[in-house]
Amino acid sequence: MTEPSADAQARKALAAACTATRLTFLVAGVAMAAWAPMVPYAKARLALDEATLGLVLLALGGGSAVSMPLVGVLAHRWGYRSIIVGAGLLAALVLPLLTWVPGVAGLTATLFGYGFLLGTMDVAMNSHAVEVERRDGRALMSGFHGLFSVGGLLGSAGLSALLSFGLPLTGAAAVIAAVLAAVVISQRTSLLTASEDSDSSLPARLQWPDRLLFLLGLLCFVSFLAEGALLDWSAVFLRDVRAVAPSMAGFGYSCFSVAMAAGRLAGDAVIMRLGPVLAVRAGAAVAAAGLLLATLVPTVSAGLFGFALVGLGAANIVPVMFSAAGRLPHRAPSMSLATVTALGYAGMLSGPAVIGFIAHASSLALALSLIALLLLIVSLSAGIVRPTAERVVR
Repeated sequence: MTEPSADAQARKALAAACTATRLTFLVAGVAMAAWAPMVPYAKARLALDEATLGLVLLALGGGSAVSMPLVGVLAHRWGYRSIIVGAGLLAALVLPLLTWVPGVAGLTATLFGYGFLLGTMDVAMNSHAVEVERRDGRALMSGFHGLFSVGGLLGSAGLSALLSFGLPLTGAAAVIAAVLAAVVISQRTSLLTASEDSDSSLPARLQWPDRLLFLLGLLCFVSFLAEGALLDWSAVFLRDVRAVAPSMAGFGYSCFSVAMAAGRLAGDAVIMRLGPVLAVRAGAAVAAAGLLLATLVPTVSAGLFGFALVGLGAANIVPVMFSAAGRLPHRAPSMSLATVTALGYAGMLSGPAVIGFIAHASSLALALSLIALLLLIVSLSAGIVRPTAERVVR
């Protein structure tokens, strides 16, 4: 018997790291979406009105926004594995607490902490994904993000299914948390430790983003803005503008989510075939066309099909931008990803409120149409990923 060659061992380790990365994205998606079915229970348990609930819900995004700029420094010092495993296990521990923590202040603080952990995991796993993609030499980021989307569907549906089987809310959350913790623990040794971040010549401190990094962040801002807009406003649009029954209005976001998951799962092959620049250019144009179709053609079917086109077109914009940011020269990937992710999430957090103001001053259809114009700008700016694209597709 001969020992396996170093190359064979490296390939085996890289394959294991790819699997661990996919499962990490799946875990993050489940953890994020598992909170959604808990919201009505929290509202009823604490007797919250809509305004108070809205303020409480800001804590989740606020915690993520606070954590993201810090993760780059932590990952540079401790490595991706420690950050991913630590944040994943702590998030699994906190998830059941959201079901019973007393008082508005207690729920807000716990939700802020949960968002902090999810934001930490988000930046660390994307930085880890950039390193895996760099070593593999193929486009992989869209597939990783596709697993996050699948996790989102599983997290919400899984918790709802457990509740329908008669489990109490805390028990159902504990089951989800136990599964998440088991997956994180099982993959801890497969996650990479060494990375480009270990290069001592790369700065391990927060820096003001240079022009290229800032532009990548702005394009992510627009993509996240479109996603947040459909999350918060698609059902309202179908109900109030297209006169869809309230019980059916949620299908608009379902069409968007399923199309985005499918687009990301197929995205790596698309990017390898078309190249990152054309993939972003065409995708953003399709997403813009979808929004214009939904808002300008006054039928329900056009709205549903348009929202699906938005999901399909926008599916690979953020993965390509993240991959490009992680390959910028003279910057630690985790530092670049922290900046771009924070800018992107700012779009998801602030965008829906801005849309509300515009809709109040004019109409919701006009407000959503303006996002289509921003997506066209993304399409025209797709060449920004070209300086780093050749490092991914070769």
